[in-house]
Amino acid sequence: MVELEVIADGAVLVGDDGMIRAVGPYRELRRRGGRARVEPVEGVLFPGFVDAHTHALFGAPRLAEHELRSQGADYQAIAAAGGGILSSARDVRSRSRPDLAKLAQTRLRALLASGTTTVEIKSGYGLSVQSELDQLAAIGALRSPPSVIATFLGAHEVPPEFRSRPEEYVDLVVDEMLPAVAQQGVARFCDVFCEPGVFTVEQSRRILGAAREHGLALKLHADEIDGSGGAELAAELGATSADHLAAISPAGIAALGQSSVVAVLLPGTMLFLGKTARAPARQLIAAGAAVALATDFNPGSSPGVSLPLMAMLGVSQMGLRPSEAVIAITVNGAAALQQAETRGQIAPGFRADLVLAAMEDWRELPYWYGVNLVQRVWVGGAACHLRGLPVNFAG
Repeated sequence: MVELEVIADGAVLVGDDGMIRAVGPYRELRRRGGRARVEPVEGVLFPGFVDAHTHALFGAPRLAEHELRSQGADYQAIAAAGGGILSSARDVRSRSRPDLAKLAQTRLRALLASGTTTVEIKSGYGLSVQSELDQLAAIGALRSPPSVIATFLGAHEVPPEFRSRPEEYVDLVVDEMLPAVAQQGVARFCDVFCEPGVFTVEQSRRILGAAREHGLALKLHADEIDGSGGAELAAELGATSADHLAAISPAGIAALGQSSVVAVLLPGTMLFLGKTARAPARQLIAAGAAVALATDFNPGSSPGVSLPLMAMLGVSQMGLRPSEAVIAITVNGAAALQQAETRGQIAPGFRADLVLAAMEDWRELPYWYGVNLVQRVWVGGAACHLRGLPVNFAG
């Protein structure tokens, strides 16, 4: 994760198909390009950023909870009082599919303006068969760019109507939600919030096993606040990623290090919640795990869209080297979405997803914060117009 190749006075030759044909010194590529249109840039060109963990399809922000936290209420207390995920679920259930898609489209523009060219978006604020399908349909209706990859997260929380009988809700997810999701082809991944008080390891194993039978790849919200063996389960099942991991055990670190599971760390979440715990990035890397960084963009615990900010937090809060932080929001983020063969690198055969930042040294990316230095973005070789955020960003 420290091998970052930097080309000075470099150039990228992009084909008509939006794929990168060649990368190298400008003079050399100019000769190869023939009559190709030349687009000069000034700054540092990065691979498009890949946000491998978001909940960007939501309704209203949870402002009251933020105020309660400032007075000492913790995440569990807020959830017990009807807030948290269930608050967003009530809100989402009251909205139409077009309304949700319109809000998410606005937020996609915010992600794009921060350099994100590929983003994963989860369902999980519906928690009923039809509402989850509506969320996934709204995700599928979003207009690129950035490119969107959908994840089914029906097991995000146990809804109020099943609170006293959680096993029956697991039955609903396995017997009705997953078959419908698979039949409609509206998600690539299935995720589960494996955490004490939400879904147990045994429940998570059952849901993810069923998801695999339906052809979905696997992800886990694992060991976020209390360690419960989520990371070990991710390794056991061969999941694509295990996300959060602020409370991962030594056994979980070892399990991920010996597996192909990408450890997706979400530093903005613990920062926003006021927690001092941090996912052990250095220990995960030392164990051999691939580490990615993502925003966890959501209305309750991480209302932020900037992967450069996550890279800065990765360096300042988690001890990543600048090169590791850049790799964590590019090629490793792509690996967490099974896209590492075509995204996350500026290399021949990769899609021409590119971000131009107004800086002289690439190490400025995880250094500055509170300012967006992204100047231009290309997705599949096509230039994207970055003009301020649309209105009604909060919904």
